[in-house]
Amino acid sequence: MTNQQSEMQQRSPVTVIGLGPMGLALAEALLDHGHPTTVWNRTPEKADGLVAGGARRAETVAEAVSASPVVIICLKDYETVYGVFGSAGDALPGRVLVNLCSGTPSEAAAAVGWANGSGAEYLDGAIMVPPQLVGHPESVFLYSGSERVFGEHRATLASMGDARFLGSDPSLAVLHNTALLGMMYATMNGFLHATALVRSANVPAVDFADLAIKWFMPTVVNSTLVEQASDLDARNYPGDLGTMEMNLNALEHIARTCVEQGVHADLPRQMATIAERAIAEGYGDKNYLAVFEIFKKAATPAS
Repeated sequence: MTNQQSEMQQRSPVTVIGLGPMGLALAEALLDHGHPTTVWNRTPEKADGLVAGGARRAETVAEAVSASPVVIICLKDYETVYGVFGSAGDALPGRVLVNLCSGTPSEAAAAVGWANGSGAEYLDGAIMVPPQLVGHPESVFLYSGSERVFGEHRATLASMGDARFLGSDPSLAVLHNTALLGMMYATMNGFLHATALVRSANVPAVDFADLAIKWFMPTVVNSTLVEQASDLDARNYPGDLGTMEMNLNALEHIARTCVEQGVHADLPRQMATIAERAIAEGYGDKNYLAVFEIFKKAATPAS
C-alpha cells in the first residue's frame, strides 16, 4: 500500500450503529486505525468512552448515517435493523450499509432488497471473533454481496480485521457463520461430554484436555478433515480402513460405557442413530465420512 493510500484509509469516515460489546469494539478499532468515527446507540451514554477517545456522537440515526459514506451496523437482528433505520429517512441513498448482525440466509437476502429499495448499497457480514480480538489483522470477518462495493471499501473493512469476501450471494456470510458456529458447538459438546466421561473415573479435566487437544486437533482435524475434504466433494468414501459398520460398533460401545459410568448418553446415542441410518441407506461398507450424505439429505426440502 502506498503512503497516499494509507492516508486515504485513515481519512475515510465510518459510522457505527449499535454499541453493545461488539459494536464498541468495532468503533474502537476504527478509531485506532485513524478513521473519523461517528456512533449512535439507543442508550447514548454507551458512547461516552468512545467520545472521550475522539468519536462523534450522533443524536439521531439520520444524523449518524449522513456523517459517513460507510455505515457499520451491529444490532441484535434484522428486524431490529429495520426498526432502527426506519427513522433514517432521506439519509440512506448513496450510503453503503455493512450489516454485521446475526440471522438466517433468507433474512440476509431480504435485507439486500430493503437496502437497495432505500437507495443504499449493501454488504452482509459476519464477525468470527469475540470483541476483544476485533481490530487484530488475523481476526476473520466474512462478507458477501456486491464484490464492487467490497473492493471499494476493503481497506476500511480491514481496519476491523481480516476481511474475506465469499461471493455475490448475500446469504453466504451468514450461512458460513451459522455453519461454523454449529461446528463450534458440536466440537465443544464433544469435548465436554468426553471430559465428563473420564471425570467419572476422577480424571481431572486439565489432564484430559492436554491429551485430547494435542491428539485430537492434529490427528483428527488436520490429518483427517482437511486432507479428506476433497472426498466429500467427490462422494468418495472408501471403507478399506474402516467401515460405517465398524464405526457404529464403536458408537454403541461409547453409549454403553456412558450408561455404565453414569454419564449422559444421549449424544453418543444420537450419533449411533445417524450411523444406523447411513447403513440403512447403503453406506455400511463405506467409511464414516459417508454420514455427510445423510446430513445433505436431511437438509434437502421435500418436493
